[in-house]
Amino acid sequence: MKLALKVDVDTYRGTLEGVPRLVDVLRRNRAGATFLFSLGPDHTGRAIKRAFRPGFMKKVSRTSVVAHYGLKTLMYGTLLPGPDIGKRCADMLRGVHDDGFETGIHCWDHVKWQDNVEHADAAWTGEQMQLAADRYAEVFGTPAKVHGAAGWQMNAQAMRLTQRLGFSHASDTRGTHPFMPVQNGEIVLCPQLPTTLPTLDELIGIDGTTEDNVHEKLLALTARPPAHGSHVYTLHAELEGMKLLPVFERLLTAWREQGYELVALRDLAATLDLPSLPRHEVLRGEIPGRSGTLMLQGPEFLA
Repeated sequence: MKLALKVDVDTYRGTLEGVPRLVDVLRRNRAGATFLFSLGPDHTGRAIKRAFRPGFMKKVSRTSVVAHYGLKTLMYGTLLPGPDIGKRCADMLRGVHDDGFETGIHCWDHVKWQDNVEHADAAWTGEQMQLAADRYAEVFGTPAKVHGAAGWQMNAQAMRLTQRLGFSHASDTRGTHPFMPVQNGEIVLCPQLPTTLPTLDELIGIDGTTEDNVHEKLLALTARPPAHGSHVYTLHAELEGMKLLPVFERLLTAWREQGYELVALRDLAATLDLPSLPRHEVLRGEIPGRSGTLMLQGPEFLA
């Protein structure tokens, strides 16, 4: 059984502080992982616009956003200029790759992508993805092979670009097992490795779940072998890499005890037989514990 660890790095602080801590913990636990980086400006403060989204303020109150992200981060892009993550942290990003971890693209501007891509046109979408692809190639000296969208937010053009930009695999969706995505009847030849497990911020504060027992909720979901042989767990440099690092360490130990091999997305992708991979529609829908809609693995496409 494989459990792939996907690390979303959203912010400048998460890159500087959370990523090195996660690298250390993963190396000590002999675990693989995929780090997906935000490569442009950190404009986290502009997420204040989400206050008007149904359910957003309730989620904020559950997960202590200030405690996890820090007050300074919450002012980037408004009261403070947003630092350019890819420029300021290039050496650190390369160091993650040099330590043997898979690296890839999360986005260019996290807030801009997450809040606008659903209704964006092809030109805007292409520009944002190209900015991230160009910066990745500038930092690492080679094109990115994996993409994992900020907030699991995509549109039809973004799905097409996962193929056209040459990604060998992507993790832009939530679902149950690897699949070849179909958007509006169009097959995109870039396999999706969807996140199969809930994130910590989706669980904490629901049904008596706290930071002290949230790992138990996740371990109950992984106790039995997954029907399709693998799981993908998405963690965040700003959460598991900082205040919730002890929770993550408990998960790593327990997942090994449950019999899982902890791997990067590329290790999971390497096991796929692409010609026989099922094709599934990609649909927009809701996930418990998360505000708004995101991209979900839909029904199998049989046409």
